[in-house]
Amino acid sequence: MSPASPVEASLVAHVRTLAEAAGAAILEVYAADDPGAREKADRTPVTEADLRAEAVILRGLAEATPDIPVVAEESVAAGEAPTVTEGGPFWLVDPLDGTKEFLSRNGEFTVNIALVEDGVPTLGVVHLPAIGVTYVGAPGRAERIEGALTRPLGVVPAPDDGFRALVSRSHLDPDTERWLEAVPVGSFVQAGSSLKFCRISEGAADLYPRFGRTMEWDTAAGHAVLRAAGGSVLTPDGTPFRYGKPGFENSPFIAFGATKPPFGRS
Repeated sequence: MSPASPVEASLVAHVRTLAEAAGAAILEVYAADDPGAREKADRTPVTEADLRAEAVILRGLAEATPDIPVVAEESVAAGEAPTVTEGGPFWLVDPLDGTKEFLSRNGEFTVNIALVEDGVPTLGVVHLPAIGVTYVGAPGRAERIEGALTRPLGVVPAPDDGFRALVSRSHLDPDTERWLEAVPVGSFVQAGSSLKFCRISEGAADLYPRFGRTMEWDTAAGHAVLRAAGGSVLTPDGTPFRYGKPGFENSPFIAFGATKPPFGRS
């Protein structure tokens, strides 16, 4: 972490508090009969929970870091994308990643807040409101927090019989399937939202390839957690996966733990 980096212990604690407060707002809607769901212009769902959670996070980040722009999913969808300076710090916020999981009530939805510096996510918090678990990734810190219990995160080598590969419940695409055909996979694990990055971070999985469309706010917080736990996220040709791209749309990526999969194929 550079001396000019805004990532400090107090900021990490503040972001965790914001994520958990947003999670509480989500659970209020989760318990209601009508989540207020509607379809956005890109044909993805949004609920009252997304909007309430984002409002909580935006207020808290404005108080803590008023000079750092915030790129938040629902604000961008409403046409409110801030100007981000190339190489400068900015926040990426997905107030409710896994809206489909939220609507199906399977519990695998998350709150995601990440700080990006020089194209790299240096601080990330992923909170799972339904089960009260929070993952934190920051320089020198990778943790899973559940109530009073905190345990360190760390990636592990893939088993001898092949990678434990994560696939999306809602978005498994043909390109991802084709890429996996050439990789030694011992088992497949399904998970929704940014929880996939966290599963690798805690040693419960090894590999998460994604060729389908994602946005930077979908991945940055989980990427930060995985990075802090010793894992990596690269493009399919093995180059670093960066943030701050035009339109904040991701390219395909491969997330992995201690064992690097084969690269060099498109």
